[in-house]
Amino acid sequence: MPVKVSVIVPVYNPGIYIEDCIASLQRQSLPPEEYEVIFVDDGSTDETPARLDALAAEDPRMKVIHQENSGWSGKPRNVGIEASRGEFVMFVDNDDYLGDEALERMYDYGVANGADVVVGKMAGKGRGVPVELFRRNHPRATVENAPLIDSLTPHKMFRRAFLDRIGLRFPEGRRRLEDHVFIAEAYLRAENVSVLSDYVCYYHLRREDGSNAGFERFDPVGYFKNLREALDVVERYTEPGPVRDKLFRRWLRVEMVERLRARRFLKLPDDYRRELFAEIHEVVVERFGPGVAAGLQPTQQVVAALTAADRYDDVVSFAQWEAGVAPKAAPGHVEWRDGSLSVGFTAEYTSGGEPMTFPADAEATPLDDAPKDVSEAVEWVAAQTAARFGQATADLLLRERSSAAQYFMPVRFTRETVPVGDGGEVRLVLRATATVDPADLPKDGVWDALVRVKLGGWTKECRLGPAPRESRPTPDVGVVGGRPVLPYWTDPHGNLSLEFGVRGKRLGLGRVQQSGVTVSGDHVRALLPVYVPGETEVRLRFVSAQQISEAPGTLSPATDGTGAVLAAALPVESLSRGVWRVALCLAPDAARPLYTGLPFALRSAGGRVQVAPVPRPGLALRVARRARRAVGTVRRKVSRIRIGGQ
Repeated sequence: MPVKVSVIVPVYNPGIYIEDCIASLQRQSLPPEEYEVIFVDDGSTDETPARLDALAAEDPRMKVIHQENSGWSGKPRNVGIEASRGEFVMFVDNDDYLGDEALERMYDYGVANGADVVVGKMAGKGRGVPVELFRRNHPRATVENAPLIDSLTPHKMFRRAFLDRIGLRFPEGRRRLEDHVFIAEAYLRAENVSVLSDYVCYYHLRREDGSNAGFERFDPVGYFKNLREALDVVERYTEPGPVRDKLFRRWLRVEMVERLRARRFLKLPDDYRRELFAEIHEVVVERFGPGVAAGLQPTQQVVAALTAADRYDDVVSFAQWEAGVAPKAAPGHVEWRDGSLSVGFTAEYTSGGEPMTFPADAEATPLDDAPKDVSEAVEWVAAQTAARFGQATADLLLRERSSAAQYFMPVRFTRETVPVGDGGEVRLVLRATATVDPADLPKDGVWDALVRVKLGGWTKECRLGPAPRESRPTPDVGVVGGRPVLPYWTDPHGNLSLEFGVRGKRLGLGRVQQSGVTVSGDHVRALLPVYVPGETEVRLRFVSAQQISEAPGTLSPATDGTGAVLAAALPVESLSRGVWRVALCLAPDAARPLYTGLPFALRSAGGRVQVAPVPRPGLALRVARRARRAVGTVRRKVSRIRIGGQ
């Protein structure tokens, strides 16, 4: 069978960090005979070469090429392309990993849309990844109709025939930004680029030891020499005008202006800051016309103008002011409505921890020249931010804690100007309501709520919170789409998170009152602190000293809107004389149904069933439980001591 996808992995001394990569490649849903993995070992000096040879010997999908160290990833990727047999090639770094269905989904999407390049949704664990690009699927994306230029890493799928037809390969040798040169040309020469955003295909990781190549401090002279090569590609395949300016703006914004802003700039040593600034100044003056910086946000325009004017000290002072600017999101209501979780919040920017204020009667004006000083720069930014308030947006994202996968939630918002003092100044406040549909989130686990605020020259994220303990909305666990979902506030910070697939004590079923449980004949009813959008199937388990019996049940919304009514027919004939503990499974169709004990029991005698208290465990059982807890505590302390000693 023809190979659909060849995965190319350049490898250099990854150590244990390659294991997640290997495991994800072996888990791919694409049939084994339809893909291959080519590891190109670029002269590793650790145990990786032997690890890869053993892997290839046991797994026919895996192939290994060994070569002398070339200094960077360009040559290993090119060697992998030449050795590949797939219709498409996919580039993966040795310390990253793929979603289990990534190859299958990206291949099918690329074929369906006739794409030369397929960009899969990314998640960044300790690393920045594009956000706006992955708001939705783009079956036919271009650099004009989508923010493609925001994603210049090589972790994409390319049609092999397209690469051969245009003769596209990576620059080789010890150099930076070889991926920018390659990706920019691919975008500009592809017949179609497709962006797949409804599944996380690629997990981009920062190593715990911080040794990823992209995090090493670079030589500014060499870096910006290589950056000019990417600009050369844009000039070669575009005409002067708005499109070229838009593309150039990406490098000005990301590789230059953002490096000179706020804490990112201030934390660098002064001598290195000066060297970096000097090289950026040279590129800005040499390569960018006035139309490039004019399209930036106000704060970015200020930094670009001060840089072009070679005013290092003012750039530092402006960075010091910006370092105190941050968004703040205050939660409002959090409640279940019509099968979804409704989340209300307000958001605004603060400076030095206090709400920022802006002129009430501001007008938009161009920045024709660099501000004469930082005070004038701050005043201009404030005026432009207020004048552009109609463009401000607020979003709610849910980010899965273990993988960093994130999804935008639908949100409605209004913009409010709140007068301050005599009315000459205003606060700019966004008031929003987001709708969280559990069906939109594909994975059980903990999802943290983040608010993304775009206002003036800032696009920043913050946690939704903190919420004061005395005013926190506390919705019950919800059972939606066949799985339990618990909204809760983190401790001690008081930020909003959601736990999908929650079980045990966190379900809150311990709050069930025995007075709310009734048995009538062979039917039991109980009021539970659970939200359900409609009648929902559950399952009950009855446990005695010698037997286990089960029965189906339902949860229905309570008529007064508080909680849900559990109803079930009791298997009276199988409930022998004695006390039966009761457990509930909220997701009976799950692969591993989990039961949680309810705080009441049933007493069966003479064919009659009554509600009874849960019997206390015997003395021997209580002693055994205490002993197990004590042993567990000691083991955890010993483990912490060992880790600390390392």
